[in-house]
Amino acid sequence: MSRYRYILGMTLLLLAAGCRSEPEPMETGATRIETARVDERPVILFLGDSLTAGYHLDPEDAFPALIQRRIDAERDGDWRAVNAGVSGDTTADGLNRLNWVLRQPVDVLVLALGANDALRGQPIENIQRNLDQILERTRERYPEVRFVIAGMQMPHNYGAQYTAAFRALFVELAEKYDAALIPFLLEGVAGDPSLNLRDGIHPTEAGHEIIADTVWTYLEPLL
Repeated sequence: MSRYRYILGMTLLLLAAGCRSEPEPMETGATRIETARVDERPVILFLGDSLTAGYHLDPEDAFPALIQRRIDAERDGDWRAVNAGVSGDTTADGLNRLNWVLRQPVDVLVLALGANDALRGQPIENIQRNLDQILERTRERYPEVRFVIAGMQMPHNYGAQYTAAFRALFVELAEKYDAALIPFLLEGVAGDPSLNLRDGIHPTEAGHEIIADTVWTYLEPLL
C-alpha cells in the first residue's frame, strides 16, 4: 500500500471512531461475588479502543482473546485476559470509564489508547495527562499492578513535531511508571492490505495474530 493510501486509511478512522460497542452491562453484587468464586486467577486487563475490541471481528479473534489462548496453551491457563476495549474510545473516554473497569482486581494493565485522540489533533499534553491519570489511578487502586503501554505512531502528514511528540509521550510514561513499552502496537501490520480490513486501518484476524505475538513478547515476562 502506498503511503498516500495508508494516510487516507488512517484518516478514515475518524469515521470509525463513532462506531461504539454496546454499553457494558452493569453487574449486580451477586454476579461479582459468583464470578470471584468461579475464577480467582490474576487478571490482565486490556484497556483500549477498536484495535483492542477487535473492530468488525468476532471478539474471540481479537488479540486479547488470542493472548488468552496462548496462556491456556503455554501456562495452563494461570491468568485471565479481560478485553475492556471499546471502539471509538479516546483517552478521555478510557479515563471516564476507569472506575467501572477497576471494580475487578487488576494485576497487569495493558494500556492501548491515544490513537483516536491524535487523529483528532488533540493536544499532546491532554493525551499524556489522561493516560497518566489512568496509570496513576490504577496504581492507587492496585499498588502491585504492572503495566504494559502500547505505543502508537501517526502518519507524517500530521507534522514532524506532532508525530515526534506523540511517539515520545508513550516513552515518557513507560519510564515514569516502570512499564513495559511496546514501541508500535501495529508493527508489521499497519499499511499491509493483506492484514487489514477494507478500511485499511483495522486489522483482520491474521493481523490480530501478529499483534498478539507482539504484545506477548512484552507481556509474558511480567506474568
